[in-house]
Amino acid sequence: MNRLTIPFRCILTCICLFACSPKATFRIIDKPITWNAEREQLSLNYLKERHGLIQTTATIKPQMVVVHWTAIPTVEVTFDVFNPITLGGRADLTGASNLNVSSQFLIDRDGTIFRLLPETTFARHVIGLNYLAIGIENIGSDDMPLTKAQLDANEKLIRYLKRKYPIDYVIGHHEYQRFQKTELWKETDPNYRTVKSDPGDSFMIRLRKNLINLNLKPLPTP
Repeated sequence: MNRLTIPFRCILTCICLFACSPKATFRIIDKPITWNAEREQLSLNYLKERHGLIQTTATIKPQMVVVHWTAIPTVEVTFDVFNPITLGGRADLTGASNLNVSSQFLIDRDGTIFRLLPETTFARHVIGLNYLAIGIENIGSDDMPLTKAQLDANEKLIRYLKRKYPIDYVIGHHEYQRFQKTELWKETDPNYRTVKSDPGDSFMIRLRKNLINLNLKPLPTP
């Protein structure tokens, strides 16, 4: 049986974390999207063709967290979008790969945290940086600004991830192109870019203020 083949969709995992104080305690709910041999192979192909990396398993070594919003109003619909193995209806993305987009984590409007993939499993969520980045999707959009509960949940989740992995950067999806001229950037097509606005400067300013004692690295100069 594949390590991600689970006979039920949603398993509650209680995680007690004390990154700074007992207030950091929170829960992660495992809600795994489909992972099978086909998705693994498409992920390996993506790593090779887009990032120039030849690997035998579709895993990452996390150094970054990328914060997104879904532009989809519910967890259920977002899950249904991420769950298929292949991508449909996105000509701007399918030209680069048929692998569906996804993310390791998803946070609902009330701050509930769902884990869609294991933290070190590859997910396609940010051009040029997937191979080292954990993605956090948040239910929201321009018309549904992210909530205080989501801000708190992102902070707690990132503190948890920082305790486990050498996370140097926490960025918004709209900031990913700042890394194009750094040694971290790995995208074989110089023309493959998408313009993003999520989750916006306001949310990232508040999130970074809450994470200031983690001593994360600043973003590269534009």
